[in-house]
Amino acid sequence: MINLCGFAVSNYYNKTKLVLLEKGIEFTEEEVFPSQDEALLQRSPLGKIPFLETEQGNLTESQVILEYLEEAYPDKPLYPADSFERAKCRELIQHLELNIELHARRLYKEAFFGGSVSEEIKQEVKERLEIGLKGLARLAKFSPFIAGQTYTAADCVAWLHFFMISLTCQKIYGVDLVAQYIPTLANYMQLIETRPAAQKVAAERAAGMAAFFKSKK
Repeated sequence: MINLCGFAVSNYYNKTKLVLLEKGIEFTEEEVFPSQDEALLQRSPLGKIPFLETEQGNLTESQVILEYLEEAYPDKPLYPADSFERAKCRELIQHLELNIELHARRLYKEAFFGGSVSEEIKQEVKERLEIGLKGLARLAKFSPFIAGQTYTAADCVAWLHFFMISLTCQKIYGVDLVAQYIPTLANYMQLIETRPAAQKVAAERAAGMAAFFKSKK
């Protein structure tokens, strides 16, 4: 049995969870928060989440976990069979995470956790986000899914990151930068949210976020 460890506020936890659900893989969940406690470091070498516990051992890094799940459970594939299209799917995921979400994450401290971010950082992040989103608009197809006609792992990633980045931009800049550069964003989000697995993740994310922020008051 697979045990998914992390918590429902994390995009990367939810990314892994959504793929597990979409592929119909049985799994359990354990709420774990990142820390440097020795007990956690024995399970996740940097104290990060999410991590996956399997019969063979533990796996960390969400994208590594997705690749493992695709190879170990091939019956319901979430990557294209064609090697080039498969690479394009991976390209979208890497672009979303390294060139967009990674920059937006610098704002989460103020957007969600009661901290503050300097105006200099806000401006720098905005410039980086605009570059990344312009690039995404050139890479993505949205016809109707992000990589083309078929729902893939890139959609699992995009749907979750778009939610957090859009919300962050609205809180920090008063405008949804994602929607500015992805005109079909609303329709795309609605399309993904028709899927039962996405509905389950969204509901449990909302409950997890409410509980998390309540505990911080």
